[in-house]
Amino acid sequence: MRALLDVAGLDGASDAVRLAVLVLASRTPSETGVVEIRTSELGRWIGMSASYTASDVVSGLRRSGVVSVETAEGDYGQDDGLRCKVLPLWAAQDVVGHPLNLAKKEYATLQRLVEAVMAPGWKHRDGRVTPAGLIGTRTGRGAATDRLALLLLVLEARETGRVRQCGGAVDTKRGRAAATVARLLGCTASAGERVLERLEDRELVLRVRLKTASGLANRSRLMVPAVAAAHGRTVGDDVQEGRAEALEPEFSDPDDAAGPGEAPELETEPQVSGGPVTDVADVAEPDVAAALHTDHPHLVTPVSSPALSGGFSGEGRGSEGRRPERACAGEDQAVDGEDAAAGSVSPMAGGGPLRGEKPKESSVDERGGQCAAGAGAGGRPKAVGWDKAQQQRVGLPVRPALQVALGPVAGLWGRLSGWQQDQVQAAAEAEIKRLEGLLEHQGGGPRLLADRITDRLKETGGEALVDKPYGWLIRRGLVQRQACTDRRCDDGIRLDTGADCEMCGNVIHVRRARRAKLAAQIDRELPGLSDSERRRVLEERLREQVAIEAEDLVWRHEQARAEQARRDAARAAAWERAERERQEAAAAEAVRQALPCEDCGRDQAAGLCEACDHRRQTETLIGEAGLLAAAGSADLSDPGDVAAATAGARTAIGSGIAAAWQEFLQITDVAALEADPEVARDAYAFTAFETARQAVQECQATALAMLGRTQEAEAEARRAFKAEQGRPWFQHNPTGADAVAAATKAADAARERVAGYLLATRLEQLREHITHHTELAAAVPWTDRLAELAARPLDGGMAETVIA
Repeated sequence: MRALLDVAGLDGASDAVRLAVLVLASRTPSETGVVEIRTSELGRWIGMSASYTASDVVSGLRRSGVVSVETAEGDYGQDDGLRCKVLPLWAAQDVVGHPLNLAKKEYATLQRLVEAVMAPGWKHRDGRVTPAGLIGTRTGRGAATDRLALLLLVLEARETGRVRQCGGAVDTKRGRAAATVARLLGCTASAGERVLERLEDRELVLRVRLKTASGLANRSRLMVPAVAAAHGRTVGDDVQEGRAEALEPEFSDPDDAAGPGEAPELETEPQVSGGPVTDVADVAEPDVAAALHTDHPHLVTPVSSPALSGGFSGEGRGSEGRRPERACAGEDQAVDGEDAAAGSVSPMAGGGPLRGEKPKESSVDERGGQCAAGAGAGGRPKAVGWDKAQQQRVGLPVRPALQVALGPVAGLWGRLSGWQQDQVQAAAEAEIKRLEGLLEHQGGGPRLLADRITDRLKETGGEALVDKPYGWLIRRGLVQRQACTDRRCDDGIRLDTGADCEMCGNVIHVRRARRAKLAAQIDRELPGLSDSERRRVLEERLREQVAIEAEDLVWRHEQARAEQARRDAARAAAWERAERERQEAAAAEAVRQALPCEDCGRDQAAGLCEACDHRRQTETLIGEAGLLAAAGSADLSDPGDVAAATAGARTAIGSGIAAAWQEFLQITDVAALEADPEVARDAYAFTAFETARQAVQECQATALAMLGRTQEAEAEARRAFKAEQGRPWFQHNPTGADAVAAATKAADAARERVAGYLLATRLEQLREHITHHTELAAAVPWTDRLAELAARPLDGGMAETVIA
């Protein structure tokens, strides 16, 4: 991170651009180095809008020269898709010793760290929800600065959550913690203080002021609780033992020994000053500006006397230099050093993204072995299942959502047994999921639950007054208290907006109006009552009214249940009817599929085989082609001309079918067709159908072209041409190129429109003529028509022919 942020191209860049570089680096594939991401998704990672990201962040990345950006335009020309490559990261590949020469597992660790800190959260298609990171819900102005600051603080924090603060003289009005944040971001102390305050408001960082034995204020500490929780520790443990931390190697570095981001040296000179630091005017806090001893390596084993064996300071910590996790961490364990060291290690200190380690297997399976060892060392037999019930996680769950939600009750969490912690965790996860369903934007459920628990603690008076933490959490702390019928109401507050519940306001208004109405009624009916009697009568009538409303509520619930039962019965009946109809339709379809062909008699043809169906459609298409040919070229008043056009179209389609069949025989296996006559018949029918369909399209195009050259079409085209030239925007130059082009296009459209209209009209006339003759032929039998034709006189030519 430091190597990327120190690149010369990022000098003077905004925090959004710097954070975007880190996000792209965390999402870089180790194989190609190219990140493909949408602009809106990059904006969600840095907490900014898609428009701001496209206009400012992407352009800033291009100007910096640190990231090569290729864009894909969206529907409106905006930069929608991005193909980015972090050039310093890719250039450092295979460079031995370079801080940006990352292995694949280091890329994975970096990605998990950034996701844990600022992931925006996702809702998957299968319904799963990935919660947002620690600061993933922070968006808008200053969001990129806050996210960058938290990420750098997480990297600077030790496993206890403590951030090593900067040294030297700082602004007395801001404090050393604000100066540390300012130096990390490269901004002023006032800006750093504002960032620190915003992070404190979200309870992502803490400024803890220790006290001496006399009660005076001592040095302050900057803590990141999430890092401590990832290591299985709590901030409270570190604060309570603040006076004894000078003996531990991990706290031996002074606050002013180095600036932020500098690694502590293993060997330093003694830094004892001759005068008190608090007398210096430029020092912001009474922190000790110099250490009383030098730093020691972290891997040195503490030396303790073997005679000290009673759980006193420094004993049972092994080679890690840890303090006991809680007061009962050494109970039921042997007094020898190895067993005590094994029992004091927290089961939650296995690893996590905030520790900068690659993922490991869950440590839940390891708890049983540790507890069993402790029970054996103590020598006291326990009932089956007792060990599991007593297993206890010291820190909060590793999920960031649960850390945020259960953060206000971290003390109560430590007082729960292992089974109780599992139950509370399950209840909290279910409540967070339910709250997410009530919100318009995902990621706010943990914060809402944390606010609810905080309010409940204020009502109770603090954690110290909770004597039964499990019952308090399950029945009071995690439970929504719905004051009205609105499921978004919690103690009169809307969960989605944070404003007062309007439904609760309506309920209160109705109750006050009812009370005022009853009071006025009592004053009219009983004017001489004293205040106590009036109050008693009013309370009685209010109770009567409440009883009446309760009876009405019970009646309405019964009606609702009856209506629901009726609807369920109707739904079941409808489903049964639909199922019965489906079965009947399936049976009818099976019967139809078993019918033989009406034309050829083929079995199992569903009433009409494929070849006969194609033959029928071919006949219909040939008739349609004849009508189109007659409508386009024949004189409709001359039946002979119409018959000639129809016959010509039929002859042409027959020739086309024969030619297409010959082409098909040339490209297929004739012997296979001769071996299976049914296949040959189906192939011929399909070939004829396709040829007739293409002929219909050609006849329609020919008819439209011929009708488009008629007088009516040409007259309409001329009118459209003149009308288009007379448009207001062409009046100044009606003969110009643009005007002529537009007028020509309008004339062609008018010509096609008239041709289509003429074709539809002529086809309708032909069909009416055919229908009329068909009806006459069906109405008059041939025996009557023959007598009429025999009595008709012959003309001269016909008589000579008959005589000859």
